Amino acid sequence: MLDSIILWSVVIILALLLIWRSFTTIDQAHVGVVTLFGKYRRVLNPGLNLLIPFFETVRNKVPVQNRTDQLQFSAITGDQAAVHFTSTIIFTVQDHTEETIKLVAFKFIDDESFSTALTSAVEASVREFVATKKQAEVLGLRQEIVTHAKANLDDQLSSWGYLLVDLTVNDIQFDAEVMSSMSRVVAAKNAQTAAEFEGQALLIQRTKQAEAEGAAIRIAAENEAEAARLRGEGLAKFREAVAVGFSESAKKLNESGLDPSILMFSMWTETVRDAAKEGTGNTIFLDGNITTMEQTLHRLQGLISPNESPESK
Repeated sequence: MLDSIILWSVVIILALLLIWRSFTTIDQAHVGVVTLFGKYRRVLNPGLNLLIPFFETVRNKVPVQNRTDQLQFSAITGDQAAVHFTSTIIFTVQDHTEETIKLVAFKFIDDESFSTALTSAVEASVREFVATKKQAEVLGLRQEIVTHAKANLDDQLSSWGYLLVDLTVNDIQFDAEVMSSMSRVVAAKNAQTAAEFEGQALLIQRTKQAEAEGAAIRIAAENEAEAARLRGEGLAKFREAVAVGFSESAKKLNESGLDPSILMFSMWTETVRDAAKEGTGNTIFLDGNITTMEQTLHRLQGLISPNESPESK
């Protein structure tokens, strides 16, 4: 009786173990790779799958969604400057066909080996490009570096069963000594550029100032010429008015039967009076000789009546 119980217990345990080893679960976004005695046999899709117990084994579960890896490597520029890169790569299984899954599952012995090969591939592609450039150019060629690396990595990853989704260069760093020298070069160039702009600004300022001064002198000269012309015209009109006034006054005196010399005498006395009244301490010498005054009056009268000579009077 006891032997029967033990036997049945063993059978039940073996049956449960057989059932447990006959089923396996594959997670979503993964594909199971089954081997039989170490040799590839088939691919399992996500979900619950049936296995031949003790014979078939799920060797690994290959993720088929996008994968991300961060890489760090160095390169040497054409002028022998060491530059350090930090890069992020996004890749995925090329497709879900059996051949591709077999390639991904058996190409590398483990994930660490694959990561090492991936870093080396990216590093080699970047080094090839950076070796043709100078250190001053590298910082401004981030996108060109990525484009060159992608072009080379597409074929490499395809041979491993993967597809390159994206590659970015997150950081580019030089050694401390190189960064310090580059900072000094940039500072010197900035100082040179600033000096050139300051010189140009000063030249423009001086040029504009000279143009403004020339324009001011030209305008002042034009204004002075215009003022002189107007003064001349005013003086001419004043003299013309005085002459007309003298002529009319002399004519009226003559029509009234009076000697026009009275007008000259009146102007003479008014001149003496105004000089004495409006003078501010200046001394004016006038010839008080009667004969001289009479000759002066005759001359003035001759100006008023140019057709009559003073001797005819």
